[in-house]
Amino acid sequence: MSHASRAERINALLSAALAPSVLELTDESALHAGHAGAASGGSHFRLRIVSERFEGLRLVMRHRLVYDSVHDMMHNEIHALAITALAPSEL
Repeated sequence: MSHASRAERINALLSAALAPSVLELTDESALHAGHAGAASGGSHFRLRIVSERFEGLRLVMRHRLVYDSVHDMMHNEIHALAITALAPSEL
């Protein structure tokens, strides 16, 4: 599976689950070439997401919502996901 289609699937899963007003996903896999996690075929992504669902939630709960959304892709297709999760009131 190509990185582009992985990114598209991540975007679709997050959009469906969290209805974000901002969703910026960056594939940083090339920065981690040769890294043990990269060898397993997993990709490294950086995510900036803004969603009403995060309003009033602590950071750990926001991250849990994101990870729950892409759970089936974790460890196989996503090796690492760096998350910035904001509520609209924090912009």
